[in-house]
Amino acid sequence: MQKKLSHRHAVILMICAASLWSIAGVFTRHLEAARGFEVTFWRSLFAAIFVTGAMLRQYGRGFIPRLRLLGKLGFISGCMWATMYSCFMISITMTTVANTSIMESLAPLFTALLAWLVLREKIPLRTWWAIVAAVLGMSWMFVGSLSEIDNRGLLGMFIALGIPVASSINMIVLKKGGHTVDLIPAVLMGGAISAMVMLPMAFPFQASLHDIFILAILGFFQLGLPCMLMVRASESLSAPEIALLSLLEVLLAPIWAWIGAGEVPAQATIVGGAVVLISLVLNEVFAARD
Repeated sequence: MQKKLSHRHAVILMICAASLWSIAGVFTRHLEAARGFEVTFWRSLFAAIFVTGAMLRQYGRGFIPRLRLLGKLGFISGCMWATMYSCFMISITMTTVANTSIMESLAPLFTALLAWLVLREKIPLRTWWAIVAAVLGMSWMFVGSLSEIDNRGLLGMFIALGIPVASSINMIVLKKGGHTVDLIPAVLMGGAISAMVMLPMAFPFQASLHDIFILAILGFFQLGLPCMLMVRASESLSAPEIALLSLLEVLLAPIWAWIGAGEVPAQATIVGGAVVLISLVLNEVFAARD
């Protein structure tokens, strides 16, 4: 196993991961023909290819043994990654980036509850307050955009609910098995599972070369790389802290969609996002003082 990161370096890795995750919406809005299941298939496939290349470069001949060592926890983690990959891309093609992000914001609450129940992890009071503030901020964003949601959008938000559920389970798996098993191969497994599940529903392929290029960027740099960074950072951060830092994606995604795709966020989205950002900053400030 690699040397454990310091808390500060782990926080930096999570900030980088969340920032990379946040570009999905704006890139997706520039696709020409690919939609829904096909988008999910290509992004997951390219993520699996990227992680495979990274593991071959790092482990060489030890690549296959690493996959064999995953075990039950690794398989569960892979399935949770696949769920998140699939639910996110399907949801984002059915509703706005902000609405998908709102559902993602439930992850810290679910994660804190699971960490307390399963890991018996003591959650600092400052983290509970940060989670409550973040959820309230996201709720404000939701209420502000509720009147603009149609039936398709509601279905997209329901599908997006799978993201925080799978994310919270994955966080617990990472904390439970990450110190004894290398769970980066689980990111590869998640991409492979998602691509295989989506393949039958992706036909007939409609993606242009322009779309394939965009989806390759998403698979490599918006999915494969940041997920590997998160696995590495999870060794030095608590499960609720990882989930809270991941909310940076929720905050940044609507901003990129606004700047790069003209998807103007509602005033409630801006106010709620500010509450989330303040809660994240305060939690890290107090963590540093502790």
